[in-house]
Amino acid sequence: MAKPILAVTGGDPAGIGPEIALKALADKRLRATCRPLLIGDAEVLTYYRDLLKIPLDLKPIAAVSEARFAPGSAEVLHDPSIEMAAFRPGTTDAAGARATISATRRAIALALSGEVEAVVAGPHTQAAIAAAGISFDGYPGFVARETGSDPAAVFLMLVSEGLRIAHVTLHVGVRAALDLIRRERVLRALRATDRALRDLGSETPRIGVAGVNPHAGEGGLFGSEDAQEISPAVAEARKEGIQAAGPFGADTLLLRKDFDGYLMMLHDQGHIPAKLLGFDRTSALTIGAPVRFATVAHGSGLDIAGKGLADASCLIRTIERMAAGTVEGAKASPQARRRAKNN
Repeated sequence: MAKPILAVTGGDPAGIGPEIALKALADKRLRATCRPLLIGDAEVLTYYRDLLKIPLDLKPIAAVSEARFAPGSAEVLHDPSIEMAAFRPGTTDAAGARATISATRRAIALALSGEVEAVVAGPHTQAAIAAAGISFDGYPGFVARETGSDPAAVFLMLVSEGLRIAHVTLHVGVRAALDLIRRERVLRALRATDRALRDLGSETPRIGVAGVNPHAGEGGLFGSEDAQEISPAVAEARKEGIQAAGPFGADTLLLRKDFDGYLMMLHDQGHIPAKLLGFDRTSALTIGAPVRFATVAHGSGLDIAGKGLADASCLIRTIERMAAGTVEGAKASPQARRRAKNN
């Protein structure tokens, strides 16, 4: 199987995204797993390459078909969006936000058309996106809209070396989240989690499901949502062949090591343990959409932008995870299963 082509964006051009993207593509080990392609403003990327003396030959191209993926070089699908005379690293700038969204939108379109197998987006700056007046509630919602998917069926999964945590609700208040935690949404999240875990290499993934109330409701003592909404969704998932169990108390669920992944109901139930392990070890995958999409879990680091201090290890690991997941996903596709059966 040919190494997958992955589209890599630099995220906010005023942050560390371009630096870590260049450092990642200059890493020879990365080329053993995939064929990475940069998407962004070639002038910005050249600026950082020269400023930081990163040993990488940049080649602007107009189409994916022009890419040759030669060692020591990186093709850039040029997305002109920055006026270099006014460009200032480390600033919160609406122009940078528009550039972030433009490159990400183009990468998703390439994934939809099948020209790339997956997208790895650089970190964005929420304040800059707000300053640009862009409606943005996180990458899962953005990917859903760009792919014409139902936002209620697209979710976030945090992946680190030891944890794979999906979320039923994300950037909403707890009161609003309780209204979203309904049987059908939990079931959709279980389906998406099952597919994502298979892409990540689990042949028959086991999913531990958290409750939303203390002790998963304690038999109705601490709320009814666990019994009325979450438990029926788990039962329906099991009828579909998904190996889900729960709900369990969220405070003890992650101590159990007999699961390949976990489904949490609320943002903080999953983000707190993942971030305790470290931003530099965690990838944020969008699951349930028709394209494979991920980003790093850390921010855009405006305070160190352009100083050569940014660590690219999280981006490298995210690219490697997406490359491996693309291969595993291809093996698990219906077409692949039919070929294996016929052989």
